[in-house]
Amino acid sequence: MVRPEVGAALRHCAQCGGYEYGGAPACAVCRELVDGIVEEEWAAFLRHWDAAEGEQERVLAEMVAAEPDRHDWRVVDAALDRLVCPDCGDRLARGPAGCPACDRAHGFRYAAIETDRPGVPPGNEHAIRVNVSVVRRPQVSSGSEVLVRRMLLPLLLVGFLPTTEQAQRVSALVKRSPPGRRAQLVEESVEALAADLSRTRRAGPAAGSSPTSPDTPAASRHRSGPGRSR
Repeated sequence: MVRPEVGAALRHCAQCGGYEYGGAPACAVCRELVDGIVEEEWAAFLRHWDAAEGEQERVLAEMVAAEPDRHDWRVVDAALDRLVCPDCGDRLARGPAGCPACDRAHGFRYAAIETDRPGVPPGNEHAIRVNVSVVRRPQVSSGSEVLVRRMLLPLLLVGFLPTTEQAQRVSALVKRSPPGRRAQLVEESVEALAADLSRTRRAGPAAGSSPTSPDTPAASRHRSGPGRSR
């Protein structure tokens, strides 16, 4: 499972009908795609270390979890999936809200390295990793937050990053929408953002540049640090 390239067209999921990745965690197909974002990087990590599944993999996972600031965020998230929480018995950092060990591991995961891909606005990779984290651990976030983050994820994966104004507009929409219509209204808002992104990309070549064009400055690499998850 390869995550979409920057500038790729949005694709609809054959199972849920929404954009791929955006139906998680309820849609099994989209959930597998989201999990694949971290699993693909973990597989490459194992190949780099010439490690096999089983005991060698567990030892590597423990090493990564102990030093998250030295590894890509996808490797860190995948490593945590392979460790058992001593408090709740679930996958580490994936347990219920209030589990001390899971909450602690969840906080430390944001020390991991985030590298923006060439051609995306600075901060795109951080937005992706936060949205992926929320979608994969929905039990610790409000339903409204999960809704917005899962539906924006497909756009982030192809290189979009909402402006402050756009983010505030979506947030205000959620707050004033009745629960029964919230999903529909957020979906319509995301469709509008997707249309804006498409227009920007079409206009970009004529203008010589765009926020997601290959001419954007080289990718940035940073660690989010504790407390930067939102």
